[in-house]
This record gives sequence, structure tokens and C-alpha cells, in this order.
Amino acid sequence: MRIAVTGSIATDHLMTFPGRFGDQLIAEQLDRVSLSFLVDELEIRRGGCAGNIAFGMGGLGLRPILVGAVGDDFADYRSWLERHGVDCDSVHVSELHHTARFLCTTDQDHNQIASFYTGAMAEARNIELGPIAARVGGLDLVLIGPNDPDAMLRHTAECRSRGIPFAADISQQLARMPGDQIRELIDGAAYLFSNDYEKGLIEQKTGWSDEEVLDRVGVRITTLGPKGSRIDRKGEPSIHVSPSPERGKADPTGVGDAFRSGFLAGLTWGLSLERCAQIGNLTATHVLERVGGQEYELGQADFLERFAACYGKDAAEEIGAHLRCLRP
Repeated sequence: MRIAVTGSIATDHLMTFPGRFGDQLIAEQLDRVSLSFLVDELEIRRGGCAGNIAFGMGGLGLRPILVGAVGDDFADYRSWLERHGVDCDSVHVSELHHTARFLCTTDQDHNQIASFYTGAMAEARNIELGPIAARVGGLDLVLIGPNDPDAMLRHTAECRSRGIPFAADISQQLARMPGDQIRELIDGAAYLFSNDYEKGLIEQKTGWSDEEVLDRVGVRITTLGPKGSRIDRKGEPSIHVSPSPERGKADPTGVGDAFRSGFLAGLTWGLSLERCAQIGNLTATHVLERVGGQEYELGQADFLERFAACYGKDAAEEIGAHLRCLRP
């Protein structure tokens, strides 16, 4: 499968607050919150949803096609991604703006408060998918991740008009986009990704029930944090996939992106949806163990050993026939 990953490409500024956000909120005054958090750490890392997803796919041995807009400060980041198997030839470089910035503070319970500066990402709305498909010999799937809203809508419409299957991953843009636009992004998607909180927000803002969403998408994938993930299809029983145990918790930024990397890798290899989610869960666990969405390493032997310990030897042998991690 040739998969294009569209969405944000950004620099992450990750900060840690040693307390709990909830302890600082006054229930009777939530309509006028004024807070400042003194943070202990600042980590600057490569990020953005599309960048993170493409990095993870490359680390598993695929060659995803990254599609997004960046500034002329992207050279080092581009080199990093290309060394990790990512096709960056369809990334648009702005002549006016810097690469987007993601500023996120995480509390001791791994709750997060974040802001996102668009920068060059606003120019993603000018990217046409047709020439990209022609360059690589056709596209089998386009992941439409959080991005400039107009870019998300344009890519979705173009996938429909060209008959290219697409996966909807609205995530961070759910807070900004109105219900009619969210409905436009979801309707007809082959796959719909969200976490459990976003699942409820999608239903609230679209006015669609869970069943009505399933009427409009092929597969609905919901990540459940420490409870793993769930797969739903219309008329089929839900599939719950248990999580992969972590060796420690450092920072949750990019965990959902890594899950998508693993899931899409499984799809590329023609594996079952359950197996796809298992690969996603283990890839996500690697991110949780490090600070930053691209600071982890995927080693072939270690990945298969951990996979077998969690999901069984037969499952590990099945993915081992396809897995080609960049590290032994």
C-alpha cells in the first residue's frame, strides 16, 4: 500500500508541571479562568501529528509519503525524517512563515494543556493530492490528520472526487471546527481514528449517535489510554485490544500518533484489524516511555520479543514476516 500522511508538521515545546491541573480549577469560576503554571522542564522536540505518524511508519520499515507545509527552517527536520524512511518530496516549503509550533504542558497525572501556532501550516490548503498520486504511482490510502482546517476539507473532498480511500483523524482540530465541517470530514471515511474523549466530542458536535457514525464510516478505531483500544464496525461485535505494558511513563505527547503508525503498518501488511491495533498499541507504548513524539527507537528483536510477551508467539511470528525495523 502507498499511504500519504497529511497533517501538521511542527516543533514541539514540551513542559512539565509538577502538580495537578484539576487542583487549580475553581468550579464556580470556570467561566473566567486565569492561571499560570510554573513548569520544571522544557524539552524542544520534532513533532506535529503527520510528522510523528510518518516517523513511526518509517521506523517499522515502511516508506510513508508525508504531505504538509513547513517553513524554510525545516532542513534539519527533513534530513531526520528521510533518514528514518519518510518520503518528504511532497512537503511544501513556505517562503513567508516558520514551521508550526506546538506548546504543551503536562501535569503529574499526564493531563495536558496545549496551544498550537499555525505558521506555515496555513499554506497546506494549497496542496493538491493529484500530482502526489501521479508522482508515486497512485495512492491506496490518505490519512487526513489535524492540519489547517481548509486543508483537511480540501484533501477530504479531493479523495472523494478521485476515489481514493481516506482515514479521518480530526483529533486536535475537533475543538476548533464546527459540527458541519466535522461531518464533512467523517462521512465516507474508510477509517475513523479518535481517543475515547474525542469520540464523545465527535458525537456531540455532529449530532450523530455512535450508530449513525458507524453508518458513515468503514471502521471506527478508538484509543482508550491505559485500557488499550477498541475497533467497531457496523453490524459487527466490538473488538477490544488489550494494551501493551510500558517499562515506564515519561510523557504522553505523540502516543496517539504512534498508535496510528502501527495500525497503518498492519493495514499495509494486510493483517487483521485486531493485529493492526496490537501493533499500534506497542508502538504507542514506546512513545510513552520517552519525552517527545520521535525520540524512541524501534528495534526488530526487541519489538518482536515485547509483542510475543503481550500478544503471543504466533502473533509475533505473523508480524515478523513483515516487520522491518530500521534497527536490528
